Amino acid sequence: MNLRHATLHQLRIFHAVAQHNSFARAAEALHLSPPTLSLQVKQLSETVGQPLFEQVGKKIFLTAAGETLAEACTDIETRMERLSQDLAALQGVERGSLKLAILTTVKYTVPKLLGGFCAAHPGIEVAMLVGNREMLLQRLANNQDDLYIMGQPPENMDVVCEGFADNPLVVVAPPDHPLVGRKRIAPKRLVQEPFILREPGSGTRLTAEKFFTDRGIALKNRLEVGSNEAIKQTVAGGLGLAVLSATTVVAELALGELVQLDVQGFPLIRRWHVVYPRGKRLSAATRAFKDWLFEHRPVGPVRRSALQS
Repeated sequence: MNLRHATLHQLRIFHAVAQHNSFARAAEALHLSPPTLSLQVKQLSETVGQPLFEQVGKKIFLTAAGETLAEACTDIETRMERLSQDLAALQGVERGSLKLAILTTVKYTVPKLLGGFCAAHPGIEVAMLVGNREMLLQRLANNQDDLYIMGQPPENMDVVCEGFADNPLVVVAPPDHPLVGRKRIAPKRLVQEPFILREPGSGTRLTAEKFFTDRGIALKNRLEVGSNEAIKQTVAGGLGLAVLSATTVVAELALGELVQLDVQGFPLIRRWHVVYPRGKRLSAATRAFKDWLFEHRPVGPVRRSALQS
């Protein structure tokens, strides 16, 4: 066995098969013919001296040697990406790539900032993923992106967390709700009101539940909904109240489809945070975007800080 004879091309083909769990799907993703792909994997297997896949029924699985090689391929891809970023940094911030993962609620704020950044730096390739908190935490744990933008800082992770903008939470109701127009509504007045909540683990839900729990109030959960858009429609339909980020309901409040209730203690001021693993080497493009966020963030006095969770 002499792995010096293995080529990067073969390793990338093998890694694609391992990720897709399919020769056909890997061939399609790499724009290769199935016979060409199979030949490259066969040659790599001969170089390794052990089979890399085994077939059970119609499915393929990695062998022990295949799993070890797949881990090495991930390390190699990470190193090659870092090399690419280091070389791009030598040419200045106008080259490079940026991978963002943002919370669904932040899609009302960050894409506009990202658009301005891309216009100012057209040479930077940008990819953005929008997901819920659980998805972002999983990706953060696996270091899959350059920066993560979320509300509540992650717990039990060694990360850098920098707050860059306010994120006020408000209580919204349908326009015909009996509490509309009331001033300084006591939180205990809402104890019997049905609430439409995000899924467990949502930062907005955690903050709202803590606020009411601290005051001896258990929210009456009528429905759990996985998106802010669905929550807004459900509340507008008269099925209950909701606690949402003010940035997500600007249009609905302006059109009168929803009404913000004047509840004592609200709005709850949270912050949007830029998060990344402590010790992570940020590329020039990533540092430039992080600086752009702070320079062009929505107006509001937020002190920049770095915290360890």
